[in-house]
Amino acid sequence: MKFQRSIRVKLTLYYSLIVGATLFAFAAASYYYTEQNLLSSLDRSLYNEVVWLKNFVEPQARQVKQKKYKIRPKRQASNEKKSPTQPIRKSDEVEMRKDSVDIEFDAIWNQIYEHTLLTPKKQIIQIRDRNNDILYKSGLGKEDLVFDDIPYNITKLVTIWNSNGQPLRLAVSQDQSMKVYVAYPISEINDVLSNLFSIFIYFIPVALIVSVFGGYFLAVRSFQPVDDITRTARAITAQNLDRRIHYAGVDDELGRLVATFNEMISRLQLSFSQIQQFSIDASHELRTPLTIMRGELELVLRSKKRTPEEYRQVLSSTLEETIRMTSIVENLLVLTKADLGRSQTNFQDVWLRQIIEELHEDSEILAQSKKITVAMGTLDDALVFGDPVRIRQLLLNLIDNAIKYTPEEGSVELSLTRDDGQAKIKVKDTGVGIPAEEQLKIFDRFYRVDKARSRELGGSGLGLSISKWIAELHGGSISVESESEKGSVFTVSFPLKHSNPIQGVSVSGKA
Repeated sequence: MKFQRSIRVKLTLYYSLIVGATLFAFAAASYYYTEQNLLSSLDRSLYNEVVWLKNFVEPQARQVKQKKYKIRPKRQASNEKKSPTQPIRKSDEVEMRKDSVDIEFDAIWNQIYEHTLLTPKKQIIQIRDRNNDILYKSGLGKEDLVFDDIPYNITKLVTIWNSNGQPLRLAVSQDQSMKVYVAYPISEINDVLSNLFSIFIYFIPVALIVSVFGGYFLAVRSFQPVDDITRTARAITAQNLDRRIHYAGVDDELGRLVATFNEMISRLQLSFSQIQQFSIDASHELRTPLTIMRGELELVLRSKKRTPEEYRQVLSSTLEETIRMTSIVENLLVLTKADLGRSQTNFQDVWLRQIIEELHEDSEILAQSKKITVAMGTLDDALVFGDPVRIRQLLLNLIDNAIKYTPEEGSVELSLTRDDGQAKIKVKDTGVGIPAEEQLKIFDRFYRVDKARSRELGGSGLGLSISKWIAELHGGSISVESESEKGSVFTVSFPLKHSNPIQGVSVSGKA
């Protein structure tokens, strides 16, 4: 069964079938073409022979009396009357008469006889006079060519059969003085065709056998690199994703296949690395609050005398860690659904200015404890097509981060502008800033510039990852410009909707 499923065997069979069909078609076409060409050549030859005989005999025969045209056998007396049953003299049995007319008459047939000898083909020539008496014949022996439907001054080509049942190709014509018959045995053509058929009978099976073995050899050689690729790909596992398939050939189909496999392995390696890092980071983030909760609870259980206030403090700390863990789990669930394309979205026309004005009020409440000023910059009208809940989540993450990492009595500014078909929202702060070498990593999951300080502020390292996903979900982008100790500017871009908006129309869907 494995042998039958082999591509090499299938290619060999297909190749052999195509070669076989081509050879059979070629043989049939060659046989038919050869047959038609031989018959056509024979007809032209017979036709030309008839024309030559008529053109040669007729002008000279006019000078000879009709009665002198007759040929008499050697053994007949000159004064005997010819019997229809007596044999007719062939061209080499002509009895020469001594009168001038007979000498001239025999000279004509001698020239025809010489012409017949010089012709390599086995042509049969017969000439009759207008009384249907035979004047000349060659190559027939005692047999006559018999055909009655002879046209005048037109050469007719027909197939007849002799007394032995052998086919003859016959060209006939007549004029006022004679009838010309020129024939040729078709068996000569059949012999040529038979030889050609024999050649094909022996050649085609040999060619098929050669094609089978040659095709299989070529298939094996062609698929050898595929076997090498298969062995290498089978050896690559999750533990050695840094390994690549090597191909020493040119940039052909197999070269492009190898390049595609290597690109796929690179993506798998990156995905596995992200998953491993994600698992490590998630375990670390969840382990810390669990460790704190466990330590405090064990301490309470070991102490026999605790005041209600101390129990309250332990419960309060446990609640904070529980809230932190809940936030991490919820954010992980959001990102997991985003990766699987199962997050629920409700897309509709959204006026960004209205959302920013609402968030400005909320951000002032968040900033009150640190006496941070939240200002409003330029606010243009901008309509986008998106999920208002997700957009609020994105902007709230940015505002919350800006307030967390801005020192007391600092400032945060919100703005909305339209630029080149894009709605651009900027959240600017006067916080601690982000080092240049860290700016490309801050959107990675669980990545935090200052882990200790982020934990103090309640960060989990997932907010910016979620913000980036929401921006890309809406066909937009998010970027950051920052300097250490001088603050940061986060810019979110959304494509504008150019049609006339009707607020309140919603379209539900899944991203």
